[in-house]
Amino acid sequence: MPLGAFKAALMGTAGVSTADVVLLATATADDTATISFTSDITSTYGEYIFGFYNVDGGETRLTFQTSTDSGSNYDTTVTSTWFYSRLQENHGGATLSYYTANDQAQGTAFQLLNVNLKDDADAGLSGKLHLFNPASTTYVKHFMARTEILQSGDSTFDAFVAGYFNTTSAIDAIQFKMLSGNMSAGKIKMWGVK
Repeated sequence: MPLGAFKAALMGTAGVSTADVVLLATATADDTATISFTSDITSTYGEYIFGFYNVDGGETRLTFQTSTDSGSNYDTTVTSTWFYSRLQENHGGATLSYYTANDQAQGTAFQLLNVNLKDDADAGLSGKLHLFNPASTTYVKHFMARTEILQSGDSTFDAFVAGYFNTTSAIDAIQFKMLSGNMSAGKIKMWGVK
């Protein structure tokens, strides 16, 4: 379903025609172990955007990994970089820092997208993940993500993650899960961008 006149504001895609940004799928978490998108990742779109809306799972982290075999295995080799900004509600603790514990150097683990959420009813994670040209059989597959959470200590925590999947095989599936436990709430939406 096309996003229509509001797509530029929602997706940052000014100057494209209405049919160029298409909502392909929506998944809702309700004590869900994993959310996987195993169809619609094809050569039809050069970019896929995954939107996170108030994803919660207690005091844990959201992760993702991709597959080159339609979701049979989520273990694509990844190299990534990870930095963050943070500010407490009382305007203290302002930080901008690289966080080496969350990056990977040719690893196959699920990539971390945030630090631990605050275990409160009003806490959750929102943000976006961009995956570029996953159907290519020539180039590695780049990604970048930005997530925002309420962290323990009543801090806003803005994480920036980027990197590439070191494969020339087509990526055709992606999975999201918490580092521990289940996703208790929230939505993840997938758009295709031509």
